[in-house]
Amino acid sequence: MIPARGPDHAIHPYSPQPGRPEFRWPGGARLAVYLLLHLEHTEIEPPADAHRDPRFRGAFFTGTPDWHGWSYRDYGNRIGAWRILELLDALKLPASVAVNTLAARRHPELVAACAARGFEPVAHGLSASRMVTSRMTEAEERAHIREARDELKAIWPGATGWLGQDHGATARTTALLAEAGFAYALDWANDDEPYRHASGLLALPPPAEQDDVQTLWLRRVPVTRWPGLLRDALDRLLAEPRGGRVLGIGIHPWMLGAPHRIRYLRESLQDLAAREGVHMATAGALAAEARRHLA
Repeated sequence: MIPARGPDHAIHPYSPQPGRPEFRWPGGARLAVYLLLHLEHTEIEPPADAHRDPRFRGAFFTGTPDWHGWSYRDYGNRIGAWRILELLDALKLPASVAVNTLAARRHPELVAACAARGFEPVAHGLSASRMVTSRMTEAEERAHIREARDELKAIWPGATGWLGQDHGATARTTALLAEAGFAYALDWANDDEPYRHASGLLALPPPAEQDDVQTLWLRRVPVTRWPGLLRDALDRLLAEPRGGRVLGIGIHPWMLGAPHRIRYLRESLQDLAAREGVHMATAGALAAEARRHLA
């Protein structure tokens, strides 16, 4: 049943910020930050019934098979990811890793490198070429979610959260994720704080505007502005008195791992690492802490 106020769906109740209880992160911090590194495989020729994000077109899409688009993303797994891992090592920063099934299968060296650093896996569907969409039946969507969960668990156990490929979802996705045993998801950009869906699944704020592909590639914001955008977000959230805030930062190796862009990622992460009053953790750790406060 659609509620009388707020959103036009019943996936979660409407909850404006005033009047909500608030909480503090460990150490009394008002703001928590997590880094979300993407480990993705894009198919040159996906299945005929696969749905791809229609925004990736123009000069960067050459049809099917998409050799040009595939090569951009393959650069991230071959080169960019290692450059970013070196940077995270130097700054001693934790990360969550959104990894799809095909990437986990095809890049055991990257899975091993991330696992050895204590990074946390986040289930990210089957392939960067296959979104969850309303074209799926409920049975097809359930099978998609469970296949991604089970295959990732067999390769890199420990994923308690889900990130839909290109945030693809249906009205039943949150319920199916909870049914599959996931504790949180990173697909709802409508809040600065975590909250619960009606299914019990926790919505942890995703990177959204702080995602490199969304901001730099699709919206064509110059990469020189990246450190300033993150600095402005941190300054504002730390200046506000309210607690329980979350800022996610999305990092795609084929984007910020490029040699002409890595300096801007370095600048932004150096600023982040030097901040006081920020709780840095993985998305899963933040979700577990938030669930304790929102029970």
